[in-house]
Amino acid sequence: MRHLSRAAKTLLAAAVLPLALAACSSSDGGTSDASATAKKPSKDPNAGLLTGAQLKKALAPASFFAAGFAVDPSGARDTGTTYTAPSSSPAAKPDCKLLGGTSWIAITGTSGVSFAQNDYVNKNTSEDIAQEIDTFRGTTAAKVMADLKKAVTSCATYTDADTHTKVKVTGADTTGLGDAAYTITLTNSAWENGSTLIAAQSGTDVVTVMSTDGHDNGAATAKKLTARIVTSLKAEHEHA
Repeated sequence: MRHLSRAAKTLLAAAVLPLALAACSSSDGGTSDASATAKKPSKDPNAGLLTGAQLKKALAPASFFAAGFAVDPSGARDTGTTYTAPSSSPAAKPDCKLLGGTSWIAITGTSGVSFAQNDYVNKNTSEDIAQEIDTFRGTTAAKVMADLKKAVTSCATYTDADTHTKVKVTGADTTGLGDAAYTITLTNSAWENGSTLIAAQSGTDVVTVMSTDGHDNGAATAKKLTARIVTSLKAEHEHA
């Protein structure tokens, strides 16, 4: 067997050592990079969005409503301090009867990550005023507004469940309320008074109100209430 000389062994060791160090360095660097990637936090999709508890503060208080109106405990709900998973399942044909309820924004088929709502009723006149705020991720709020307009276009009329008569539905863009607003008027010859629904987008939030208060299909109260909530929302975001 041929043996290497002492000098050859020294040269071989000197050549192998840098390769070993390089391999070790490469391995450590890869582990470090992978570890850094694993520890890097993912972006919170709900960052900057208000919770249900915060939205509740932006709803108009009892002092806003005229004498005779009192909150209906069964209609007061919110998502608290946590967020819920958003969903979107718009129907090919909207359920127009949803416009006759307090949570009528459901007609779009899209739900947000948080909401707060309540309903004030006058027990003497049965007049009803409902308010709700829904919060969405990204640009979904604008999409909800667009989907609402499409739904109303498809709902020229629907049948009232109580009187079994036709309800006429009209909609129109409205200025001066948030980033964008849309007003829906419901009238029926069988009713003493119609109702006004207003949806107003303010950033990632959508305010929806319903009013049968007054002798103008609830229009004045609905507009005043929407403006009040939009202003309160901006203040709530500033303090969040």
